[in-house]
Amino acid sequence: MRLFSIIKNDGPGEVLIWKFTGEDFNNNSQLIVMESEEAIFVKDGIAIQVFEGGKYSLSTKNYPFLSRLRNFMSDGVSAFNCKVYFVNKAHKLELLWGTDSPIQMRDAEFGFLIGVRANGSYSIQVDNAKKFLIKLVGNNIQSFTKEEVNKYFRTAFVMHIKNKLATLMKQMKMTVFDMATEYVTISQELTPTLQEILDEYGVRLVNFYINGISIPENDPNYQAVNESYQKKAEVKIQGQDWARLTSKELLKDVANNPGSGGIASAGAGLGMGMVAGGAFGNLASQMFAPMNPPQQTENLPTQQNSRYTQKKLTDNNTMECPSCNAKNAKEAKFCNECGHKLVVGKKKCPNCSAEIPETAKFCNECGKKM
Repeated sequence: MRLFSIIKNDGPGEVLIWKFTGEDFNNNSQLIVMESEEAIFVKDGIAIQVFEGGKYSLSTKNYPFLSRLRNFMSDGVSAFNCKVYFVNKAHKLELLWGTDSPIQMRDAEFGFLIGVRANGSYSIQVDNAKKFLIKLVGNNIQSFTKEEVNKYFRTAFVMHIKNKLATLMKQMKMTVFDMATEYVTISQELTPTLQEILDEYGVRLVNFYINGISIPENDPNYQAVNESYQKKAEVKIQGQDWARLTSKELLKDVANNPGSGGIASAGAGLGMGMVAGGAFGNLASQMFAPMNPPQQTENLPTQQNSRYTQKKLTDNNTMECPSCNAKNAKEAKFCNECGHKLVVGKKKCPNCSAEIPETAKFCNECGKKM
């Protein structure tokens, strides 16, 4: 049977644990352990001794436990039998994680029930090689890779990550978009929980990162959430300018559509404008305010004569034509500019004897045709 005099790690560099191929060694075999690893001597499933970085000469004088491992003599050379595992204690970066299914949450802003996915990476370090080997790896394995570690912890990690994200979103009243700005805070909140899981297996969580938290595009409420936030952002950015712009557009519609319900539409716009900050309400009230009638310098008397119902006196000697506003002598019966009749006589209705203008075609009392 072959006896090995040199024991060192000849396995692939990316593995976390590698078992030395031989199991029988000389009494003075040399053990070489790199600074980034530890060597564990195992006999019958029991870890006998752990060696840190350095070079060791294995003899019963220096390590009495070796005398208990002797099982045969060969050519006068004292030998022992055991298994040696090398445990890589360097940081293993970029172990990826991701939620296997959407996390059902209720958006704090609009109340939409949405499914959220999250992903990121983490790095670990074997902190207790003996515990890591015994509780996670077990016996009679040749190697144990970081992918196998990631697969082993994935279920536990994802379960706690889902629960923590939902709890934080509810407690802090965060929206999905708020969470995108709180990756560091969320990572710090998650780290102690995940470390508790790893402690049992002698592993330390060096770093935990969140790369993204998002709503899957196939989520039924994805479009509704996006549109709601876009509209809110537009109103917030535009503010009063948005209200003024909208009011101008409504007023333009009124001006371009006279007599077709434009005033009613403007009325609705008035209400909307007032809600939007009063900008449209103020503008519209100015636009729709009734025009002030032309100011009169004085109330001019109308000639008190039943025969002269259309004369409007302007002074003692003239009167104004109601048709063209030309001045005429107060005795004139027709306008000297347009020929409009200035004096309208009266006559009696032959049916009811009511007094009516001589130009009337119907009696304004009984309706008889003249």
